[in-house]
Amino acid sequence: MMSASALYNGVVVHKRVRPVEHALRYHVFSLLVDCDDLPNLDRRLRLFSYNRFNVCSLHDSDHGDGTSIQDYLRHIATQSGGRGIERFLMLCYPRVLGYGFNPVTVYFGVNADRSPVLIVYEVNNTFGERQTYVVPVDQSAPTETVHQSCGKTFFVSPFNSVDGRYSFHVTPLGDEITIGIALHTDEGPLLKAFFRGAREDLTDTTLAAALARTGWLSVKVIAAIHYEALKLWFKGLRFVRRPHRSRSAVASVPAPGKHGDP
Repeated sequence: MMSASALYNGVVVHKRVRPVEHALRYHVFSLLVDCDDLPNLDRRLRLFSYNRFNVCSLHDSDHGDGTSIQDYLRHIATQSGGRGIERFLMLCYPRVLGYGFNPVTVYFGVNADRSPVLIVYEVNNTFGERQTYVVPVDQSAPTETVHQSCGKTFFVSPFNSVDGRYSFHVTPLGDEITIGIALHTDEGPLLKAFFRGAREDLTDTTLAAALARTGWLSVKVIAAIHYEALKLWFKGLRFVRRPHRSRSAVASVPAPGKHGDP
């Protein structure tokens, strides 16, 4: 049986279509971990630790409400009414040498067949704020690729307002994975982004090789965000006023067949 925990080497791509066109593409890697297996990964791997410093690490304080990731996700599942969830798998960037930043962390609440029942999208901005979107999976959908949507309620880019709606598409957790996000407003499509990666076993060897390919991943991600923002500024875009809000919030989408929106 394929281990739940893995490493995905791949690329992240962003494309803005208005009011100016802009695109970026960077090589990155993400970890897919079984949240219940984090202590075992800490013991098994020399280059990875859970809640302590290492070359690569994951910390509860970087995610959710800062408490235990496992407890936080169980609470989310209970509040959302998600049934049949046996475990949560977490797709994210690790801290590298103690520093990390995740624009989006994706949690898959899966059943006994490892099919997603609930997907949680945890979005962070560079102002230290976090928004979590909890979206049930339509089990009656005819394809394995998951298609979801929810209203945008969070200030992410300094060039975009809070208005709009996200569309997500997520391929099955197999040898390859694609996580796609598109943002639409009343004026039409605004931007789209995706991560596409190829699966490898999560070992010290594959971690070392991924780091050799991408460099100091965490610094690379935050530096790229500011570098691309500078290029957009020179293309004529100007900052949008950031609204005041709590540092962390959760928005739940009703299960398919129920009415309402976050």
